[in-house]
Amino acid sequence: MPRERGEKVVATNRRAHHDYTIEKTYEAGLVLTGTEVKSLRQGRANLSDGYAYIDGGQAYLDAVHIPEYSQGHWTNHASKRTRKLLLHKEEIVKLSHAVSAGGYTLVPLKLYFSDGRAKVEIAIAKGKREYEKRQTIREREDKREAERAMRGRNLRGE
Repeated sequence: MPRERGEKVVATNRRAHHDYTIEKTYEAGLVLTGTEVKSLRQGRANLSDGYAYIDGGQAYLDAVHIPEYSQGHWTNHASKRTRKLLLHKEEIVKLSHAVSAGGYTLVPLKLYFSDGRAKVEIAIAKGKREYEKRQTIREREDKREAERAMRGRNLRGE
């Protein structure tokens, strides 16, 4: 069987960019059971409530919903279980220092397959306040309106 190539995105956390300011991202492997991998290959996962944490020198991903495999039986996995993340020791130390400094959290951004292996992109993020969220939305709308005006101006030939 030929090995898979490229990247296939399973799930993205679109609310993370709205709720958090993303500082730095890391790619981590996941320790999964067989039925979890099969469920992910069907494109079924939800990252919206998920978070990562460091405990005892190990990184874990919690509250990520991977639904039960439809053709599974009694060996099926629990849909919201804690999953171990595979990171280098230096990366775990950096992440734990950032979180322990205060104000930062670890948020999963994307769950995907890279060359056939399940990966998760986690980010060191700082929570946004309500006025920061409104300001971000306002800036995005202003930019969109400016692009529309420039496009209309270019079409008229001015």
